[in-house]
Amino acid sequence: MANLRDVRLRMRAIKQTLQVTKAMNLISTAKLRKGRRVLEDTEPFFTRIQKSMYDIVSGTGVLESEFFHNTEEVTGSQSAVVVVTSDKGLAGGYNANIFRQALRLCQDLSKPVLILIGAIGYRYFAHTPYAILENFSFKSQLPTMEDAQEITNYIISQYVWGIFKEVHIVYTHMYSTVKLLPRTRQILPLHEEKIQEDIAQSGGQKRVHIPFEYIPSETAVFDALVPFYIKGIIYGSLVEAYVSEQSARMAAMEEASKNAQEMLGSLQIYYNRVRQASITQEVTEIISGSAVLLE
Repeated sequence: MANLRDVRLRMRAIKQTLQVTKAMNLISTAKLRKGRRVLEDTEPFFTRIQKSMYDIVSGTGVLESEFFHNTEEVTGSQSAVVVVTSDKGLAGGYNANIFRQALRLCQDLSKPVLILIGAIGYRYFAHTPYAILENFSFKSQLPTMEDAQEITNYIISQYVWGIFKEVHIVYTHMYSTVKLLPRTRQILPLHEEKIQEDIAQSGGQKRVHIPFEYIPSETAVFDALVPFYIKGIIYGSLVEAYVSEQSARMAAMEEASKNAQEMLGSLQIYYNRVRQASITQEVTEIISGSAVLLE
């Protein structure tokens, strides 16, 4: 039977762990609320860009833009997969779900290469047969527009040069605090139907063909909007992944806190029993000693 000192030490360690899990839960809650608020504030800007792009495409019919078909594509062009993971662990199955989704996508593409976001993803995919071209890390901070711009510049430059024939992104979308699912989305080349679908998903009304005059030309205006559109997709995906990570960590910490409380309750009962048994034994020894002295 363990002595009282060992039980007290175990209870103290569990209490300290419980304090950590509760603190991490509160921190993740605050980060999740901030991330959702930032995403809601920026969505109208990128939605307006999507609408303008669709207006151009629907009004001109066939648009001669390199972002619809890569005119510089050369033999050996690769399919790029942007994978958004976390920089920290303790988030339940958040990263494992992303890994499975990304591996399934790579199996369906020809010549897949990886662009990784997050330290956890880099440590995992470094042991896979797929080549890693770039790795971005934001140190578990809320992604900014500058972060999205850096990734966007890299993707567009590689696509325009013909190195990438298509670009996909894999991230986690938070449907609710209890429903986090990995999502795959094609970034390039662009499709008219996909732009219309994005507008509908963002809460906008279905766009109809509206004639506009564009100066200097429809293609020039469209090509100028594409980097903003792609940056919006990247930024939205990063923030969605960020809030999903916080939600997953909240759930993991809540479960850990629950388990710690159950262990603490069991140990408390065990401690009381051991202590009571020790007191009973001491009283018995005292009574036995007194009886011997009285004889």
